[in-house]
This record gives sequence, C-alpha cells and structure tokens, in this order.
Amino acid sequence: MNHPVITFWWRCARLWLLGALAAPIALAVVAKAEPAMWVIRDKDSTIYLIGTVHALRNETVWDSAKVRKTMTESSELWLEVKDFDDEASITPLVVQYGIDLEKPLSTKLNAIQKGKLAHVAAIYGVPLESLEPIKPWMAAVMFTVLPLQKAGYDQSAGIDGFLKAQAEKEGAKISGFETAEEQVRFFAELPESEQIAFLEQTLGDAEKGTPQLERLARAWMDGDTETIGNILVREFKKEAPALYEKFVVRRNIAWSEKIVAILRGSGVQQIAVGAAHLAGPDSLQVQLAKRGIRAERY
Repeated sequence: MNHPVITFWWRCARLWLLGALAAPIALAVVAKAEPAMWVIRDKDSTIYLIGTVHALRNETVWDSAKVRKTMTESSELWLEVKDFDDEASITPLVVQYGIDLEKPLSTKLNAIQKGKLAHVAAIYGVPLESLEPIKPWMAAVMFTVLPLQKAGYDQSAGIDGFLKAQAEKEGAKISGFETAEEQVRFFAELPESEQIAFLEQTLGDAEKGTPQLERLARAWMDGDTETIGNILVREFKKEAPALYEKFVVRRNIAWSEKIVAILRGSGVQQIAVGAAHLAGPDSLQVQLAKRGIRAERY
C-alpha cells in the first residue's frame, strides 16, 4: 500500500473525523456568517463556545467581529484535536486502523451492498479496486466527504484552521480534547456489522449530493441550532442510535467533564467543536447543565 493512496483516503477521512457527526458543512454563497456562540462564566473564568464547520468554499466570508474578539481575549484555544493538520503523524494511524490487506472490502459485503458501492463509486469516479484494502468505516468516511469535494469545498478554508492560525498569531496556547488516534479508534473499534451499516447509510447520502448540506449551511450562518439539531442530530439519533451514543453523547459527556476541570482554573478560553455537538437534546450545553454549569448564548 503506497503512501499517496493512504494519504488520499486520510484527506477524505480527516474532514469527517474532525467533526464526527457534525459533518463538514459547506457554504454555497458569499455571505457574512454569524455563527452561534455561547459563554460560560464563573468568578475568575470565561469560556467561549463556538460550533465549527470543517469545509467551506474559499470565497466564503464568515468570521464575524465577535469571533475575532473572543479569540483576542482568550489565552487558550481548545479544539477537538490539537494537531488535526499533521499528516505525518496521522498516516501511520490510518495504516494501522483503516487498512485490511488480508480481507478485501468486497468480501465483507453482500451482493446488494456491492452493487450499491459500485454505483456510487462510479458517480464519484472512484475505481473499485482502490477500495479493496480499505475497511468499511474508512470507505464510509470517504463517501461522506466526496460529495463536498466534488462540489468544490475545501478543508483549508474551514473554521478550525482559521481559529488555530488566529490562536498562533495571538500567542495563545492550543489544546485538544482528544488525540487523532482516539478519533480514528472511534470508528475502527466499531464491530464490522456496524461499520458496514455506516457505509450503507453514507452511500445512500452520497447518492443525494449536497442539497441538505445547503440547508445546514444556511442554518450555521444564521446561528440556527434548532435546524442543525433537527437535520444533523435527531435524524442520526433515530437512524443509528448506537453510533449516535458513541459519537455524540459519550463525547459530549467527556468534554463537559473537561470543561468542569478548566473552570477550576482561571482566565479566558475559546472552545471550538463541531456544530452538531452544540445542538440537539444531548448537546454539550445540556451535559454542562447536568453538572450545574450554565452556557448562555453570546
């Protein structure tokens, strides 16, 4: 397995891994976005929360004055993963967790699933033989992202990279809630049957293209967390409750506990996580409220 092939799959996967269930949202128009933000305060701490999107068109104007203001105030930026853009360290993880040279992907699928895979692969110009060494979860991640790439969206224009660059400019410390390996293992440790179910779902979504993402884009621009929750969170909870529990609920619980620890200190922090983690009935704000911490819209 040569490294260019591995890197290609990882570039597809990384967009999904960064947001997990907050699939990359793409803005199809040039407009100034006002993303939803929250603030948490105690006697000696301030924490700003912002929901991120991980792929935009390069011409999109999104950074509102309040986002720059909160980054200037903050001495630390918390991302889902600190070194999300470090391909050199991530490629070995993809080899370890995403590649199966002994059992080709086609041998894990039934006839209907193989037909669906062939159909969607043809839509996006993906040679079937190139998928054979890839585990089902990795193929699923790839077909989640390919519709965005085909439509011209770019991770380098996403919010996470902007915030990280801004933090570096301000001399702020950069921290991560999770490591890249932890995020990869969320998928890799799924039972094979759940990986295949995940692949089936994403193949169906990939056939539809990007119309729903346009609705999500508008919701993000307007700070409309109710629409984000309805489209991205509640549907996922209904269709794949086990995956939803693992990728959304458990992570939000873990992050809320880390925020509790952050509040024991002092100062100003900016926290940026995928927009879907700040929407819906099991959001990060809901988990914080269970711990007696109030996050107010900012």
